[in-house]
Amino acid sequence: MVRGMQERADFTAFAWIASHPWLYPLLESLHVVGIALLLGSLVVFELRVWGLGAALPVQPLARLALPLTLAGFGLAALTGLLMFASQAVEMLGNRVFVLKMTLLMVAGLNAAAFHSRGSLDRLDGVARAQTLASLGLWLAVIICGRWIAYY
Repeated sequence: MVRGMQERADFTAFAWIASHPWLYPLLESLHVVGIALLLGSLVVFELRVWGLGAALPVQPLARLALPLTLAGFGLAALTGLLMFASQAVEMLGNRVFVLKMTLLMVAGLNAAAFHSRGSLDRLDGVARAQTLASLGLWLAVIICGRWIAYY
């Protein structure tokens, strides 16, 4: 069998997920829960970086928010991967899906840059710009996720 055909056949092993009467809707629901955890915890932390809730120490708030953010991302990534696997060929041909994945990668790089430069210890203009970029990127990821079905 040709390599491309074999890869396509491997993905079709997950095609039953999309047609299952309750599994795909359950995955979608859990995906939304993951997004809510991720974005909710990020917004609270980012508001603190912008100066709101200045009475809250940054480090303890970050220790609370980061695990929630990572748990939300993990849940969204796992459910997203399963939904993707059920329709991989269609998704890879969908421009909005590709844009979503690109934005997701940029959001991850932005988060890595935020933490690698020690932004938790210096809430300067760069840290505020990174949090603003983070919020914009995650909102764009969510919007693209909703638009996938229409393109």
